[in-house]
Amino acid sequence: MSEDCCAHDASAAAGSEVTEEAARAWWRDRGILIPIFSGIAFLTGLALDWSGQDTPALVVFWAGLLLGGSTFVPGAIRGLVMRRKVGIALLMTISAIGAVILGYVEEAAALAFLYSIAEALEDKAMDRARSGLRALLKLVPDTATIRHNGATAEIPASELTAGMVLVVKPGERVATDGIIEAGRSSLDTSAITGESIPVEVAPGDAVAAGAINTAGVLDVRTTASGKDNSLTTIVELVEQAQAEKGERARLADRIAKPLVPGVIILAVLVGVLGSLLGDPETWITRALVVLVAASPCALAIAVPVTVVSAIGAASRFGVIIKSGAAFERLGTIRHLVVDKTGTLTRNQPTVTAIATTEGVSEAEVLGWAAAIEQHSTHPLATAITAAAPEIPAATDVTEEPGNGISGTIDGHRVMVGSPRWISPGPLTTQVEAMEAAGQTCVLVTRDDMLIGAIGVRDELRPEVPDVVQTLTGQGMAVSMLTGDNTRTARALANQAGISDVHAELRPEDKARLVAAFATEQPTAMIGDGINDAPALAGATVGIAMGATGSDAAIESADVAFTGHDLRLIPQALHHATRGRAIINQNIVLSLLIIIVLLPLAITGTLGLAAVVLVHEVAEVIVIGNGLRAARTRRTRLPTTATTRPPISETATR
Repeated sequence: MSEDCCAHDASAAAGSEVTEEAARAWWRDRGILIPIFSGIAFLTGLALDWSGQDTPALVVFWAGLLLGGSTFVPGAIRGLVMRRKVGIALLMTISAIGAVILGYVEEAAALAFLYSIAEALEDKAMDRARSGLRALLKLVPDTATIRHNGATAEIPASELTAGMVLVVKPGERVATDGIIEAGRSSLDTSAITGESIPVEVAPGDAVAAGAINTAGVLDVRTTASGKDNSLTTIVELVEQAQAEKGERARLADRIAKPLVPGVIILAVLVGVLGSLLGDPETWITRALVVLVAASPCALAIAVPVTVVSAIGAASRFGVIIKSGAAFERLGTIRHLVVDKTGTLTRNQPTVTAIATTEGVSEAEVLGWAAAIEQHSTHPLATAITAAAPEIPAATDVTEEPGNGISGTIDGHRVMVGSPRWISPGPLTTQVEAMEAAGQTCVLVTRDDMLIGAIGVRDELRPEVPDVVQTLTGQGMAVSMLTGDNTRTARALANQAGISDVHAELRPEDKARLVAAFATEQPTAMIGDGINDAPALAGATVGIAMGATGSDAAIESADVAFTGHDLRLIPQALHHATRGRAIINQNIVLSLLIIIVLLPLAITGTLGLAAVVLVHEVAEVIVIGNGLRAARTRRTRLPTTATTRPPISETATR
């Protein structure tokens, strides 16, 4: 048991490990059984007392008192002696001891029972709130089959290392991240990304830990160990989120921390002043009741149980929220800024046109560009590399986010970048025609001489128009930022239903715009590229798109989507808004309980047992209300826009 009633913060809620004890059935859990036995003893004592058997009743009351008190008194004393910590458990301990001294053993037994059972329920509530994390941990199988020297062997999944060949049969889960070397199948990633439709995979495709193979046998070359992969990263982020407090959590702490010593001072004043003016026993009794009435028990748990529940629930539908503060800010968002490439588009660009200068072939332009681009993680680089028939070796490769990339091939300096960075010169007409056709142009130079232009096109994600319509219908402002040319950007934005478009932006321009938006109203930025990192960091809430997004984007973001389904955006915003409302309800309710009970305790309207009962029932209500944040539902998108056909559009650097 914790030292203080409801004094669990998000750190305690997260825990460094999920133990077997956390998932233990209640009838085998000592933390639940002791309060239950305390309650049985208390009720038995009441029955004996009502039947006139005073001595047996007193014995049973003492048994209930000792059982219930054993769950919090030792911790309260240790906290006071070893850490000089004055907590809520100490208030309850003083109240129980004082009641016994005054001869109110029955009331002391009631306090011990109700307090201990409320704290046990709180612990169970926090365990339930952590169930999302436990569910993620269970996605990794205990064992994995590897292929080595033509033979297969089964090893513990924790012993997997990068470079092994993992054999995944139909119905099995992928034990760690990797790249498919052989086999074709469909992967069920719903437990990780929230996307219900299986994903078709083939050699060369990346697979993530925890995905279920639904069809053929796959040979997967592992790219991560069994202990450090995308799934363990998600778990670490959830743990981190549960350990960090939000604005309202800190507000509750700021109220509760001085309230405990303040309650003790108030109780002393009530006891001393009342004794000077009236019957000492009456006023000392009331002082003990004040200790219980003003304890911020419900307030201390009001925010953590809600935040932990909500963050755990969000992780189950593919949204990883890194902190309680981020969760609370997410609930305030009124403006969404969206990056184009890899966010609004499918992130599967293909080369659709090539223009060259005199004396240079298309194959040469593609090969030289691919030699440089293979060192980049940008979607355009993937498209160019895939289209090249042959790729020579390149050295001294450097990338300028938002502009392009350069390197050395056979002693020649090759640059690959956007028309903003490299002038199209003699290929201006061809470049303009490509852009008018909805393509993004990449220019290639060799020793500062323009040798070609490559047109690349991406597809708009089919759900984008519906998502934008849903958000705008809810009063959310939506803007699109891109480094692409204005013509291409506006064409895609029109199809998506976005009217506010900012094109031809460098990373610093995106960051400046997002910061300006955030000063006007709470603004979320969603993106997935390395050039989005500054903007993500400057937004009220930064959202990194997809588990395959760049490390810089994910590191800079407050929220990460494990999948690429943009329907997660309205769902995540609704979830956070609802959670924030529940937090507010809990804080108000917790404060009202103290405000109402205090005068009733001081005037003697309510006795010790009645105040304890009201307080602990209120705490159970707060916990139950907080657990509502664990409920999720998928936001319904409008059906009127679903007939819009997806369009071919461009990707930009």
